[in-house]
Amino acid sequence: MAIRFPKRYTVTAALPYANGPLHIGHLAGAYISGDIFARFLRLMKRDVVYVCGSDEHGAAITLRARKEGTTPQEIIDKYHEQFKDTFQRIGISFDIYHRTSSPLHHETSGNFFHTLYDKGKFIEQEAMQYFDKEANQFLADRYIKGTCPKCGYTEAYGDQCEKCGSSLSPTDLINPVSVLSGATPELRSTRHWYLPLEKHSEWLSAWLETGMINGKQVHDPKEWKNHVLGQCRSWIETGLQPRAMTRDLDWGVDVPQDIEGSEGKKLYVWLDAPIGYISATKQWAEDNKKDWKKYWQDKETALVHFIGKDNIVFHCLIFPALLQAHGGFIMPDNVPANAFMNLEGNKISTSRNWAVWVHEYLDEFPGQEDVLRYVLIRNMPEQRDSEFTWKNFQELNNNELVGNFANFVNRTFVLVHKFYKGKVPKFEEEQDFVGARGPMEDSFADAELMDLYDVLFEMREMIYLYDFRGALNQLMRISSMGNQLLQFNEPWKVNETDPHRVKAVMNCCIQIVVALSVACRPFMPFTSDRMRTMLNLPPVLEQGELLKVLDRLAEGDWLVKPGHLLGEPAHLFSRISDEVIQTQIDKLHQSKKSSEMTVAVSDKSSETIEFSDFEKVELCSGKVLEAIKVEKADKLLKLTIDIGSEVRTIISGIAMHFDPATLVGREVVIVKNLAPRKLRGIESQGMLLTAETEDGKLGLIAPPVGWPVGCPIK
Repeated sequence: MAIRFPKRYTVTAALPYANGPLHIGHLAGAYISGDIFARFLRLMKRDVVYVCGSDEHGAAITLRARKEGTTPQEIIDKYHEQFKDTFQRIGISFDIYHRTSSPLHHETSGNFFHTLYDKGKFIEQEAMQYFDKEANQFLADRYIKGTCPKCGYTEAYGDQCEKCGSSLSPTDLINPVSVLSGATPELRSTRHWYLPLEKHSEWLSAWLETGMINGKQVHDPKEWKNHVLGQCRSWIETGLQPRAMTRDLDWGVDVPQDIEGSEGKKLYVWLDAPIGYISATKQWAEDNKKDWKKYWQDKETALVHFIGKDNIVFHCLIFPALLQAHGGFIMPDNVPANAFMNLEGNKISTSRNWAVWVHEYLDEFPGQEDVLRYVLIRNMPEQRDSEFTWKNFQELNNNELVGNFANFVNRTFVLVHKFYKGKVPKFEEEQDFVGARGPMEDSFADAELMDLYDVLFEMREMIYLYDFRGALNQLMRISSMGNQLLQFNEPWKVNETDPHRVKAVMNCCIQIVVALSVACRPFMPFTSDRMRTMLNLPPVLEQGELLKVLDRLAEGDWLVKPGHLLGEPAHLFSRISDEVIQTQIDKLHQSKKSSEMTVAVSDKSSETIEFSDFEKVELCSGKVLEAIKVEKADKLLKLTIDIGSEVRTIISGIAMHFDPATLVGREVVIVKNLAPRKLRGIESQGMLLTAETEDGKLGLIAPPVGWPVGCPIK
């Protein structure tokens, strides 16, 4: 397939919702793919901007704010900063990480809506929506809870049941209640603006299937993934329906106030969020003295969206329809959406804490950022759902990164330091030697360098076609070639008898290491930096370095010249033990168990128990002697509690609600006879009793004033 080369690229990754931390499914779904592609384009000296930002509007954010007793602004500030930090630490190289709460975004979104309104691209429709009389407001989907009609779960939201995963509408719920007041809501009529998506069906279908708009080729459908096109066909064949562009909310981007009927209306988050790509580009352009319009309105620019499969309809149908209706914007060149990554045999679930949180991984595996990147790329769900397991994580690290990649680099450095005091050796090119494929009659430049060129060129082609797993395999082929070269020639054995051949082999190996230090950059940027330090070469700044490597190899030129002094060898990767992996597996299952216990209590809150069941529980009063945060655990506190007859350690998930310093001296009630269990390696010897309000506020249960420590409570 011929590769097309647009003049520039606008690369976007799905805006993460500022309502909770990032997990590995997020990375595997959009951000690492986008990062590989953007870094690669820079290495090929292509004009590219890689944009993203926090999606900071929507009902779920206001709900979390209510639950935590804070404001939506504090919630989005918290997670925006955590996102920025986590992305930076895992090596995601956004040119800008923006946010949809910025004034520029509000202005851009409002103007975008106004243009569509002025052009008559919307229709106004009446709709029935739940209204809370006590709170005096219409309820967004997430402001409504009720019984799921499919599984009977009593805490399902108006848009989804988090127990069975079914998509719902508020009117589907049995016995709906308002999350705001607990009252039963009533259906009332409200008026909103809708995008008549059905009017766009014909051109959307033609654009997706042929790549043509108005007789002009704007993309190649052969380059699009089958599951992306398949999902779009299904939506179009089923019949596109008008999509609401506004909501009755108190948090979000205002509908422009000069439009009649705008009072109390906000832009629907799925109009507001993708415009975040445009406002982020505007901010980047302003900061870097660029023209943002070239990246969104120039037909020589390729727009590429990296997303998960749950966002396909928005990026392939709704957002393109909005851009086309607005006028003047380019259409996506590709939307290489990934499927989902599962975890240890189950779907990742944030509500049930079945996830590997990226910020926790970075804390617990310092200096091993690229191990996670590598494993996620090797298992990337490019065409279908894939799976992450800790055992596979260990195997890929130990067998491929340590046993192949790092082994080749380390052996090469050790031998060059041993034989040549760290200097790249010079050899006579006509000297024959044994190459990776056997005896070579050609010169060094015509043999090994051209083999290296061929593999790098294949890697390049695969990345241009969004085959990142295939490209990573090509990268590992290079280190395998290097290991074969060493193994076939055994320089440690023949240096005394055939020094000319050993010089040729070791020079060749150093050239391969230099190529690897550049080629691995899109996949493992931290490893690239360490390798360049070892090579005593400047860091890779992503300014056309891979293009230079390919050009030099094609010309048979050195990547590093003889006589160059190398730095000291260092281990790029280290083996991971069974104990470390088992700790992670135990932590995962313990987190799930704790979450399920919470859900079980909620599910069974209306069930009755026998008096004999209650008699089994031993409660007693206690006094907090010490309270400290559990290391690397956002939610856990380690409490030392005097219960009269002894002092106990209790691990409690209340760190998000209490400052540890305020707990010392507090009188509490504990479950005394709860079986001990380990949390984060610490044995918890009981349970602290708390009470929680409907809006999520947490309080400690205390014995009557003046009761002695250790007093039984019945």
